[in-house]
Amino acid sequence: PIPDPEVERIIIETSKRLGITRRPISAEEITERMIYPMINEGARILEERIAMRASDIDVIWVYGYGWPVWRGGPMYYADQVGLKAIEERLAHYSAALGDETLAPAPLLRRLAAEGRGFGSLPVQPIAV
Repeated sequence: PIPDPEVERIIIETSKRLGITRRPISAEEITERMIYPMINEGARILEERIAMRASDIDVIWVYGYGWPVWRGGPMYYADQVGLKAIEERLAHYSAALGDETLAPAPLLRRLAAEGRGFGSLPVQPIAV
């Protein structure tokens, strides 16, 4: 892609006005900041018993939103990465950005502390 000089100028001016120091952002950080909040929201959905199991959330993402099938869905992906690592990064982003919505969900914290994944959860009835 060829950067648009006008867009770059607007970004630089806006960054300065808002006091944002521009920095390189790694592909890993982009992945974390895009996917980890989805996983966190999935944990909240399980806590609220909106879904019966983590795999139900994965099915929606794969077949409803086009999540890459070979990745298995965000909850499966989370189990592959490890919930402890996800919990730590979400806590970091929450503190660094002052965004409480990024704080790890209680279920995510509990499973991470127990060294378990979402796949270990029993099927639970949906709240009505």
